[in-house]
Amino acid sequence: MALQWDFFTEDIGDGTTYLDWMLSAWGWTAAVAGLSLLLALVVGAVVGTLRTLPSKPAQIVGTVWTELFRNIPLLVQIFVWYHVVPALIPPMKAVPGFVLVVFGLGFFTSARISEQVRSGIQALPRGQRMAGMALGLTTAQTYRHIILPMAFRIILPPLTSESMGIVKNSAAAFAVSISELTMFSMQATEETSRPIEVYLAVTGLYVVTAAVIYVVMSFIEKRVRVPGFVGPAMGGGH
Repeated sequence: MALQWDFFTEDIGDGTTYLDWMLSAWGWTAAVAGLSLLLALVVGAVVGTLRTLPSKPAQIVGTVWTELFRNIPLLVQIFVWYHVVPALIPPMKAVPGFVLVVFGLGFFTSARISEQVRSGIQALPRGQRMAGMALGLTTAQTYRHIILPMAFRIILPPLTSESMGIVKNSAAAFAVSISELTMFSMQATEETSRPIEVYLAVTGLYVVTAAVIYVVMSFIEKRVRVPGFVGPAMGGGH
């Protein structure tokens, strides 16, 4: 069967084509994934750090957060944020659905990143922490200037996987009608009856997105790599 791609240039109203619609959906996918990743990195770094502090309450808070958000299915969390949270907290009704999805995906991913941050910190030799104390730094300053910069260098490879994974997980946003690539592919297939072409095009955009993330993260990894610290498994000095 010959593939037909000309329908992508068909006008579907207001001068918009299926190609325009698909590129717009790609933009929504990138926005959901990008903002969710940013939120996940910030929260994951904080929670992962809490799990390595000498304070028992801090460790409990970090562990509860990680286990809670890691073990509830992503789709359920998105439904909770989209339908339940606004019903329980009236001011949240004014928050756009797009933002609620970012919360759901970001917090879900933060639990995974927190585990990686914890592993990265624990992979460092204890001498790193002691050196900070010897210099008169507080615990917060030691983490900010010594421990976390090193830990993030160590966990860059798994963070690359998380970055690509969050793009795939953003497809769950279609369940609450966010017009991202998966939603586009379902609606466009229904309207055009050309599922092969639509899904090939959408798959290609996902592949391009993943490739860009991989190239960028690989570049960052090479620029900040510390000799002798390839990953958490290398940190046997603690």
